[in-house]
Amino acid sequence: MKLGVLTFLLPSLALISTSLSPAAAADPLEGSAAAAWKPRPATYGVSVEKDVELTMSDGVVLRADIRRPADDDGTPAAGRFPVLLTQNPYNKNLASAGGDYFVQRGYVTVQTDVRGTGSSAGQWDSFGDREQKDGLEVANWATSKARPWSNGELGLWGASYMAINQFFTAAQHPRGLKAMFPIVPAGDIYRDVVASGGQIDAGFIPLWLGLVTGSGLVPPAVNETKPEATLLTLLQHAGGALGFQVPMLATAALAGDAAYDGPFYTKRSPLSVVDEIDVPTFVTAGQYDIFQRGAPMLFDRMQRNGVDTKLLIGPWTHAEAATGAGLEGSGINNLDEMALRWFDTHIKGTPDPALDTDVAPVTYHEIGSGTWRTQRSWLGSEVEAETYALGSALKPTGGDSVAPLPVQGLCSRSTSQWTAGAAAIPGCTTDNRVNDALGVSYETSPATTDLAVSGPINADLSISTTGTDGLVSVSVEDVAPDGAVDRITGGWQTLRHRAVTDSKSRRLDGQVIQPWHPFTREAEQAVTPGEIYRVPVEVFPTGAVIKKGHRLRVTVHSYDAPHLLPNVKQLARGAAGVLTVHHTKTNPSTLVLPVRR
Repeated sequence: MKLGVLTFLLPSLALISTSLSPAAAADPLEGSAAAAWKPRPATYGVSVEKDVELTMSDGVVLRADIRRPADDDGTPAAGRFPVLLTQNPYNKNLASAGGDYFVQRGYVTVQTDVRGTGSSAGQWDSFGDREQKDGLEVANWATSKARPWSNGELGLWGASYMAINQFFTAAQHPRGLKAMFPIVPAGDIYRDVVASGGQIDAGFIPLWLGLVTGSGLVPPAVNETKPEATLLTLLQHAGGALGFQVPMLATAALAGDAAYDGPFYTKRSPLSVVDEIDVPTFVTAGQYDIFQRGAPMLFDRMQRNGVDTKLLIGPWTHAEAATGAGLEGSGINNLDEMALRWFDTHIKGTPDPALDTDVAPVTYHEIGSGTWRTQRSWLGSEVEAETYALGSALKPTGGDSVAPLPVQGLCSRSTSQWTAGAAAIPGCTTDNRVNDALGVSYETSPATTDLAVSGPINADLSISTTGTDGLVSVSVEDVAPDGAVDRITGGWQTLRHRAVTDSKSRRLDGQVIQPWHPFTREAEQAVTPGEIYRVPVEVFPTGAVIKKGHRLRVTVHSYDAPHLLPNVKQLARGAAGVLTVHHTKTNPSTLVLPVRR
């Protein structure tokens, strides 16, 4: 472990700083071997059968679109084919997940509207017990011998929600499942997105619930033989919104059960079932994705369990990751081709001895260099812990105050990230200087050599407040020689949820690199105004380099709008109190980084 110092940014103070310690830069993926692999050309047309009814074991009817390989005249091709299943909550008639690329190359795709959405009956409850059971039943329906177009072999494919439900379906071991290709899945619903650090996500969650609700209230396809069923489906969707979406938002805002972690979120978190999965899985993630935290954790768990798995992390927000643009230089041409290669290998059994040499276990786009890097594992032997002290430890008392300004976070990359790429303020996404001026920043001297970081980060801070609760928002940044500030990643932590479960925290070289907080009612700890508390802040994982001549900066705020907002209980407790960051010998504040060797 090496120790450096990030000094307090205030020109009138003559504080001591040390330069960044050397860190070996990784070799970029050459991609020459991958270029030798060529995708199969399209050999079929596409035949579509809309709104096929699938009756679940409880009598609820789901509807699916079935896309089959077709002959030149448009009629379905003879024979049986492997099936790719996608389960869509956004109304397949409005936002189809596609899949024709695979159909044209000899796969059948089955895309359902999940229960309570689109044209499917019932009420939606977002990955609840019944929806998870639907996944198993639909998968077994698609691989049944009764389907004249299915050869009994199955793959799972799709992005976001359609990536998350792959894990719940696969964990139930449906008949014929051979491979998965989840694009930007969540791992831990509560910590990844619902309440990062213990405050409710006000940027993405309302937007997402509105999308599901709105698309579910579009009148479904009319059943000409049973028109009353169409009306009943629409009424069920409306009832679901009133019975699930609206109460969930209200309960979270009012500090009810939905504001805390517990069985509800555990049931809906793929990390709770990932150990049951044993089929080859290719995970795609984004550096600026809303599931930035959880997707690499899923890969890591599967790799440690011995599952054949790979991880691709691109320079994407949530919306951008679904298209996978900008893969030049990665050794992967595009996501459809990579998925075809994955499915051909693991479903069709097509020999591909170069796959593992062409595509590393981990491939990520490095922030700061724009280079694609590779690793053998996630947070493994290729990184070591390196610790930096925030500020000067020579100060015997006091600290640096952070005023509670509800606009903190607005002019930053955080706004774009936590609206899934839907919103951004011009000039703020790529330069954090305006936002940093609203908080307190610490930074190193210009780096004398490149500092490469890969993995989660721990900002272990000593904090006091004038209130009885509050949020610590941490940004880890790259400062260019011209003063431009690139926000690499961030982390958040409410003071009352500062308790850490050591057995669930991740360590590197004996240092806590990823603290795990319980976020339950029982784990809440009181906050006394003026008292100093140790607050480990989990900073979401990244792959980045601080180039020679650049500076590493850490900035602390007490808000991250519009991403996170306090609930009514947090407001009543004084969540808008003034924070103080302490950095004395008695109460130090440090940053623990996973530095590439």
